[in-house]
Amino acid sequence: MEVIFDKYQGAGNDFIIIDNRDEKYSCLKSSQLKLLCDRNIGIGANGVILIHYTSGADFEMHYFNSDGNLSTLCGNGGRCAVAFANRHQMIKSQTQFKAIDGLHEAEIVSNHNVRLKMNEVKKLINHKNGILIDTGSPHYIQLVENISILNIKKEGAEIRYSDPFLANGINVNFLEKQNNSHFSIRTYERGVEDETLACGTGAVAGALAMHHLGKTKGLTKIKLEAIGGMLIVDFAISEIGYKNIQLEGPATFVYSGCINI
Repeated sequence: MEVIFDKYQGAGNDFIIIDNRDEKYSCLKSSQLKLLCDRNIGIGANGVILIHYTSGADFEMHYFNSDGNLSTLCGNGGRCAVAFANRHQMIKSQTQFKAIDGLHEAEIVSNHNVRLKMNEVKKLINHKNGILIDTGSPHYIQLVENISILNIKKEGAEIRYSDPFLANGINVNFLEKQNNSHFSIRTYERGVEDETLACGTGAVAGALAMHHLGKTKGLTKIKLEAIGGMLIVDFAISEIGYKNIQLEGPATFVYSGCINI
């Protein structure tokens, strides 16, 4: 089968995006999606996004991790899917689309930046040295010092494969405070099973966790500096958690291609 695709990246988080509105690629197997993501024998990516027609929204995205399995929400993937839909004239500058966790609104705010509205977060849980929070995907947040010297793959895997998270896995994020509105972040992603250059839902989780812990001194617009680039998270406080959560950052077209698998 010949697969036609676009490659996108959002702050270094890279994705293979495929137009599947005619359902041509619905037959792709997990092993084939995994092959596409392989950086040695495939295209190479953190995940694959299939774009579908849907009722009640402009499009629907199905996100698969690089292990070939259907996954939960990918924030940077969602922003890249919006840029893809705009490039292929499915949408204009504003859109509403479906993901695995429901409807999302988004807008293209510049040539390379996309702003995505996330669902409300109602619960943050203290867990040992960190915070557990679900922002469309489950995350563990830990505040650290000297983030640059951490072995993220080793320390992230130790938490991800620990007994409480072994069954379903969890994304592990380490943050270091630079100032009240600026934090460095590094992420170990389940499904990739390694450090990625950025994680959108992880950035959102990190920003909310830092506010919850009082590390932002009440500020509600936070910069998260990942290895691959800067993400901005802003939000409002609700009676039971956080609402009007927005994730903004780059969503950049890399190239188009086709591959036989």
